[in-house]
Amino acid sequence: MYGIVNKSIESLVIENFGADKWELIKEKSGVQIDFFISNEPYDDDVTFKLAVAISEEMKIPLSDVLFTFGEWWILRTTKEKYGGMLQSGGSNLKEFLVNLPQFHSQIMMLYPKLTPPEFQTSNIEDRSLHIHYISKREGLMEFVRGLLSGLGKLYETPVEITDMPEAIKQNNKAVFKVSW
Repeated sequence: MYGIVNKSIESLVIENFGADKWELIKEKSGVQIDFFISNEPYDDDVTFKLAVAISEEMKIPLSDVLFTFGEWWILRTTKEKYGGMLQSGGSNLKEFLVNLPQFHSQIMMLYPKLTPPEFQTSNIEDRSLHIHYISKREGLMEFVRGLLSGLGKLYETPVEITDMPEAIKQNNKAVFKVSW
């Protein structure tokens, strides 16, 4: 993952719990990187070690850490760093979600070594749609759920996110029904 992801995790912890807690989490994670460079790629293991250390230190499930980070990513990092791209995705939640499959092609221009997930949409109705998530990375389902929740908050549209039971669920593939 790119450094901007790890920098965002750092800002989430520091803003909510302080710099001392961040240093403790970094130490507990075994990550010995003093400063993350936003546009440099880092091994995915660095990000997962940080997430696990946050879970252990804060005594909350890893799934909650990933969900919270997904919301943070949308509401803070993406909004601050990529606000123009977010706005170009649509003027409301439904438009953005319908356009989501094309969103990472824009991001890849900024981060050419990015290995983005693939999103597809189906079952598009007036007040819901299905988001298909496919990734080469495992273990990020709750992060994606947090992203979808964050998008609802960004567009001031309360959402309900439901796993689709007929979908084949693996660690790196899922279908979510997003209703509003």
